[in-house]
Formats: sequence, C-alpha cells, structure tokens
Amino acid sequence: MAVFTEVGFDEADALVQRLGLGALEELRGIEGGIENTNYFATTAHGEFVLTLFERLGADQLPYYLCLMKHLASRGIPVPEPVADPAVAPPAGPMLSVAADAPCELLHRVAGKPAAVVQRLSGRSELAPTAAHAAQLGELLARMHLAGRDFARIQPNLRGLPWWNETAPVVLPHLDAAQADLLRSELAYQNHVAASSAWAALPRGPVHADLFRDNVMFATEGDAHAPRLTGVFDFYFAGTDSWLFDLAVCLNDWAIDLATGVHDAERADALLSAYQRVRPLHAAERALLPAMQRAAALRFWISRLWDFHLPREASMLTPHDPTHFERVLRERVARLSLSTTAPEPMVA
Repeated sequence: MAVFTEVGFDEADALVQRLGLGALEELRGIEGGIENTNYFATTAHGEFVLTLFERLGADQLPYYLCLMKHLASRGIPVPEPVADPAVAPPAGPMLSVAADAPCELLHRVAGKPAAVVQRLSGRSELAPTAAHAAQLGELLARMHLAGRDFARIQPNLRGLPWWNETAPVVLPHLDAAQADLLRSELAYQNHVAASSAWAALPRGPVHADLFRDNVMFATEGDAHAPRLTGVFDFYFAGTDSWLFDLAVCLNDWAIDLATGVHDAERADALLSAYQRVRPLHAAERALLPAMQRAAALRFWISRLWDFHLPREASMLTPHDPTHFERVLRERVARLSLSTTAPEPMVA
C-alpha cells in the first residue's frame, strides 16, 4: 500500500465518474504495505479505495476481483469491487472466460491495471485479544466454505514454487546460521509437500495474507465483544489448502509480536471458533504444525526479498524480516516436529 505510481486528481476523477460514483472530492495516498499503490478516494457517493497493481498482470487480476465479488455475494464482509457499466460481464461459468477477455471489475489508471473497491468501516485491532481472534476464526471458516463453489482456479503465487525460486536470491544476504535455517526448512517443506497427507488436504480459495492489519472491527460497542466488520487486501489470494490459510492467521493473531512466542489463549480461541463452523479433519490437525512452519517460512522469504531487493516508492517502508525468522525458529523449537510427514488419517 505504498505509493509507487502518482495518480493525478483529474484522472482519478474521470474514473470514478465513469463508474457512476459521482465527482471526486478527495484523493489521498495510503502509507504502508509494499506491493501496490493505494489511494483513499472520497466521492459524492462515499468512500472507496483505488488500487493500482504494480506487479500483478491483467491476466491474474480477475481471479482476485471476481473472488471478492463472489464472497460479497455470499454475505462475507469484503470490499466489493466496482464494475464499469460500459463493460458487459462475461456470460457462462467464470472458469470458461478467456484470460484476455475484458473484465468489468478491472480498470486502467496511469498506465497500470487498477480496481476501485468499497472502503470498509471500522479500524484494525493491532493488539487483538482472544475475543478478536475468535471473531477472525469464525469469519475465516465462513469464508472458506463460501468459496467452495467459486469456479476460477489460480495457484497461490507465493506458494512453494516461489519459495524455491526466491531462496537462492536472498541467501547471499544471510549469515551462516540464517542460511542453514532457510535451507533446512525449505527442504523440510518440500518433503511435506511430497506426502500423501499434504495432497489430501481440503483446498479452495484462500486469502493467504490475513494479518491483523487486514481486518476491521467496529469502533463502538463492548471491547470484550468486538464486532468484525470486514476483511480486505485479497491480492495474495489463490487456490491452496485451507490449512495454510489458518496457519498464516495463527502466526500473526496468536503470537507475541516482540518475541514471536505462541499465545495459547488466542490460538485456542481462534481454532475453537474456526472449528465450530468447519471442523478440521484428522489429517489437518496432524499437519497443522508443519503448515505453521510453512507460513512462517513464506513470510520470512518474502520479507527478506522486499528488504534486500526493495523497489523505489514515495511512501515505502519494508517490513522487518527478522520478525518471521523469530516466528519460524519458535515454531521449529516449540513443536518438535518429526522429520517424516504423517500419512493421512481418517477424519
């Protein structure tokens, strides 16, 4: 959510008016994040977010935008993309739409592919309690079930193949102990991914980046009974195991940020709430420790990449990669995993 591409007021105004959102009143760059350019856009019809995609191509973006629209139609509180009324939506199943077909949810601004979505109400809770974690767990399970009939399929672009490709790029920037950890954990995750247990995990669309700053809660009401108002930033989503998505959440919502240490109370609240909606299979329970290590490895590698090979942007602040190094080390030490991935068990 840094600003890589400057957008002129007049160009943004022309877009929102074409989309039927009324005249643009204010355009303000959003600080934070590292992937896309984001602006808050206030119009005569309300608050929206304008996103310019800096790395993703027009062939990949319909997956994310159509997923958000699909989830919104199933009652999941996500920012619904705004369609261009001049572009007719495709007929027939979404899966059969050609990659180069026009997408009514995808626009173009400053020469970049772009989207306009509704701005969610509320604010992120950066110091969540067990009650916040429970709300997130329930919503995550509902989101997984709501995506079961989403027809498009696109791999998680930051999955295992990307880890294997990127690790050699970041290794020269590590000391000996860090390099040993990266190599050993990557070997372990390739071993897990070759197992029958991993192949049998339930799969579907996943958010894959559902950190506490991507979730909104109402600002009013009882602090002990928070109300989740929405989740956003689906631009790392993909088709992957639901267990990996759950592990990503546990590695952020149920740890101490300063140390990476596991927080049992928040973890139990999140997992219990999730399983009240979608109980985990026995094979998922067996592989959860491995997936928590996988999730920590994924974000350690991506943060190393962003930190040591940064792109220029007017509001760019790369995340500290040592945070997820600590999380990974804690997961490896605490969980004392076997070197052999378990075979699938009957749920």
